[in-house]
Amino acid sequence: MLIRTGDTVEVIAGDDRGTRSRVLRVDRAVGKAVVEGVNGVKKHIRRSQKYPQGGVLKKDMPVQLSNLQFVCPGCHGAVRLGARFLDDGIKERFCKKCGASAGQIAPAKKAHSAAASKKK
Repeated sequence: MLIRTGDTVEVIAGDDRGTRSRVLRVDRAVGKAVVEGVNGVKKHIRRSQKYPQGGVLKKDMPVQLSNLQFVCPGCHGAVRLGARFLDDGIKERFCKKCGASAGQIAPAKKAHSAAASKKK
């Protein structure tokens, strides 16, 4: 699961197909993400101290991660993401279409640096 909070994604299946929006939350245990303005439901709220007027509350519900695709800032398309190690051992996400970096996943490790692979 390479999609993270704050990424721009496109919905590729369901009622909101084609919608591009920002990821608000990711639940890795369940494999779902809450995307801004996608999969909205209406919840009827009774009057209470917290909601003195009551009424209808609009809420975004989680979407399966398999129904989302990352939007690359470089090629502006919905693309797959891959993971790779850089020469200095940093693990990063990258666009499989244009090769642009999509952010760091893990800090540098000596075992994955170019110097360590040349010693073997």
